[in-house]
Amino acid sequence: MKKIVSGLLLTTLALTGVTPTTDASKRVDDLMARMTLDEKIGQLNQLTGWGDNDAMKGQIRAGQVGSLLNEVDPVVVNKLQKVAVEESRLGIPLVFARDVIHGFKTIFPLPIGQASTWNPDLVRQASAIAADEASSTGVRWTFSPMLDIARDARWGRIAEGYGEDPYLTSVMGVATVEGYQGDKLSNPSTMAACAKHFAGYGFVEGGLDYNASWIPDNLMHEVILPPFKQAVDAGAATVMSSFNDINGVPPSGNKWLLTDLLRKDWDFKGMTVSDWNSIGMMVNGGYAADLSDAAAKAISAGLDMDMESHAYLPNLKKLVEEGKVSMADIDSAVRYVLEFKERLGLFDNPYVDMKTANRFFAPGSLQAATRAVEESAILLKNEGNILPLARKNIKIAVVGPMADNQHDQNGTWSFDMVKDRTVTPLTSLREIYGDKNVSYTQALRHTRDRSTEGFADAVNAASEADVVIAFVGEEAVLSGEAHCRTDLTLPGAQSALLKVLHETGKPVVAVYMTGRPMVITEDLPNCDAILYSYHPGTMGGPGLANIISGKANPSGHLPTVLARTTGQMPLYYGHRMTGRPAPENPILIDDLELEAGQTSTGCTAFYLDAGFGPLFPFGYGLSYTTFSYDRPQLSASHMDKDGSLTATCRVTNTGSREGATVAQLYVRDIVGSTTRPVRELKGFEKITLKPGESREVSFKLTPADLAFWRNGAMTPEPGAFDLWITTDSASGDPVRFTID
Repeated sequence: MKKIVSGLLLTTLALTGVTPTTDASKRVDDLMARMTLDEKIGQLNQLTGWGDNDAMKGQIRAGQVGSLLNEVDPVVVNKLQKVAVEESRLGIPLVFARDVIHGFKTIFPLPIGQASTWNPDLVRQASAIAADEASSTGVRWTFSPMLDIARDARWGRIAEGYGEDPYLTSVMGVATVEGYQGDKLSNPSTMAACAKHFAGYGFVEGGLDYNASWIPDNLMHEVILPPFKQAVDAGAATVMSSFNDINGVPPSGNKWLLTDLLRKDWDFKGMTVSDWNSIGMMVNGGYAADLSDAAAKAISAGLDMDMESHAYLPNLKKLVEEGKVSMADIDSAVRYVLEFKERLGLFDNPYVDMKTANRFFAPGSLQAATRAVEESAILLKNEGNILPLARKNIKIAVVGPMADNQHDQNGTWSFDMVKDRTVTPLTSLREIYGDKNVSYTQALRHTRDRSTEGFADAVNAASEADVVIAFVGEEAVLSGEAHCRTDLTLPGAQSALLKVLHETGKPVVAVYMTGRPMVITEDLPNCDAILYSYHPGTMGGPGLANIISGKANPSGHLPTVLARTTGQMPLYYGHRMTGRPAPENPILIDDLELEAGQTSTGCTAFYLDAGFGPLFPFGYGLSYTTFSYDRPQLSASHMDKDGSLTATCRVTNTGSREGATVAQLYVRDIVGSTTRPVRELKGFEKITLKPGESREVSFKLTPADLAFWRNGAMTPEPGAFDLWITTDSASGDPVRFTID
């Protein structure tokens, strides 16, 4: 799809200022000529900072450290940098790195929440703000964006990515890279991006972190790799190897992945880095005999920098001397590291400017964070148009463990958030509606609390109110790395709380604040309205309160499906068609007659206790207004092999409020030499319309946009295709076209 991705990428390298070159600078050439083997190996070593201490300074002075993690005090950063630049033999600067995943001090919604905005401009802005704040402390390299496609919500790290779809992930990934790296990577207010986890980490078996993954070629090339290719083409400065193995071979020792594909096929000129101890993990996984063997496998595969495996520094010199590792591989890795530092401008400007250090919480940053919350929240249900709530003469009972939880609303990977700067929904609702009109009952001490002792107070509060707003969800610690779950329903007694609140007869608005797509099937009948917000960050309170009060109109759309049960996992919209597709209304377990015949259900592909499809489809999201989509019009019914066609659709705001909708372009290859997905997202556009206003959205398609993996390459295949322009992956009427 050219309209959103390809067109952007044509100019991305010029925008980022990180255009790879095949020729090293004279400075890098000079350093390479003067470096000892020990000094070269030192540049490949990344350690966690220990603060301002003599032991760390000694290692830096000896040239044994190329990069430091997790130092965020600019005074300490400058002291350590001074040792590297002024006291080591060669004066090579350090690069300081940090996991800045969805904001530094100003915390934005989780990446999966940012994907829910379907607004790459907003994601680009959020990333630029994160870069500006982090770089003001000396952090010039972040380990983001996470480009893993995640189709199993049991996997905790689904929070860190952009959902289940390769196209949406590609667009958001490119926006993130551009936001971090800015117009020129040597600008000290930028950060180098790191495309991770390369590759296939989102397909670990059972949704279990660090597990094995079995990935056929077509899944790898059609789904997993495209976001990484787009990020590389967009100038991402670094790429990180992943924790999983791919068909038995860990990425940190996978030469096909790191050299044949990344370097040779994609012409990546940036630096590669291991994930934390991923080189060492090859020993635990039985792929390497010991750390020395792991180091040999990693450097030979094309992994430049060792993050905290402590494998390269003690082993590479001996491996070279024994002929088990080539100097060519060492030199190649060192050159990439030095060129990376040069592109960051560290040789010319290694220090933090203390006059402008610690730039946090600028008014514009907080405004952007508020807007991100407003656009990321997804309205799933609004029975009787209960939302938005009138701003006058209404009494609100605020209930639940996430209503006033400054810590947990920031979500996973928010190491540098400032709890006291986090504004909660309770605070913001009281500002809008007045303290007298907003009561608060926590009811549950935390989201995992199973005690119902607080329910009576919640019921009493509800009985005295006009409407109940229940803030439920997950604590931050329940998602993210190594935080996988087998049950995706609300933890603790939260579902029971929603039920007793519903039984009061008062309207119940449920606001979910989570780190992943949850299973809310049990809760759906107990809620009059549902607003789904992934952990929203610093300005979660104002953003959500603005939606509840109607100051903002919700425009978020799901970046994943929401399953009916955890047992459906993995579940995603772009599945391949089965030979026995499920009927629209299958016979479910409670409808079976006693002693029913074995074939009485029709022998099709569905679960007896859950049917087939999700509770809510990918791309779904309601608004306080309504929209109509005309049937798509095609510029031609046939596309030549070297041609293109344009699909156009008129969208109209048929309601009484201004609002935004996301026009989503889907296609389906009707018959292929391999079975094809039932739908594939190929483009989208978020548009804002006034009441009664109409606008045409247009998308250009070429045969390349319809390509899939066959005969060892991504190529299109002649045949017929269906096309939709609609509001989600399950709606709309298709039009058909053909290509040669």
